[in-house]
Amino acid sequence: MMLEIKDLFISYGAIRAVKGISFTVEKGEIITLIGANGAGKTTTLKTISGLLRPESGSIKFKGQEISNTAPHKIVELGICQVPEGRGIFTNLTVQENLTLATYTRRKQKEELKKDFERVYHIFPRLFERRRQPAATLSGGEQQMLAVGRSLMTDGELLLLDEPSMGLAPVLVDEIFRVIKEINTMGTTILLVEQNAYKALEIANRAYVLETGHVAVSGFAADLKDDEIVKKAYLGG
Repeated sequence: MMLEIKDLFISYGAIRAVKGISFTVEKGEIITLIGANGAGKTTTLKTISGLLRPESGSIKFKGQEISNTAPHKIVELGICQVPEGRGIFTNLTVQENLTLATYTRRKQKEELKKDFERVYHIFPRLFERRRQPAATLSGGEQQMLAVGRSLMTDGELLLLDEPSMGLAPVLVDEIFRVIKEINTMGTTILLVEQNAYKALEIANRAYVLETGHVAVSGFAADLKDDEIVKKAYLGG
């Protein structure tokens, strides 16, 4: 088991945002969390990343309890998050943004060179713009940079928070194609996504969150055809 969430409760002051959710992520899977705004999806990712502390419950990564671990230590363990809104450094170049992500690593230059080549292979547009400030990139290119930067940490588990938000339809298709490619190359993915239909198309399994609890879970292909899920989240 790569990631195991058990009976997780998370509160913002007096407001309980997550109410005892449990789910698992196996090595090599794409797992998606879908649900309406305010369901607790982003809160869950932030807690896994160590940016928030749970009120109670357990978060285990490869069998190790990490619920009270500092964020930079969680990155060192092999978990990286691409936050909603991208969070890139707009005053730095593409290359500098990617280089910053290697701060936790102690690899030889040749290994880092291969990782840069991998990112630029997945995102040729970033290679073309590698010397440009990130502020000059389009929204889609900035999202590519955010994902590419996360890959430079060489993590095993990638947390993606709303990667298609604000993108044109053609770029949404490209981002989901890239997510699938990254997964095929060996990275396990936990995906939070408003575009539930697209998320269910590429995921192995899915969990539907409603007001802080898991309402439905199962194989993504089954949930895509589930009448209740279609009516509530897929516009069917």
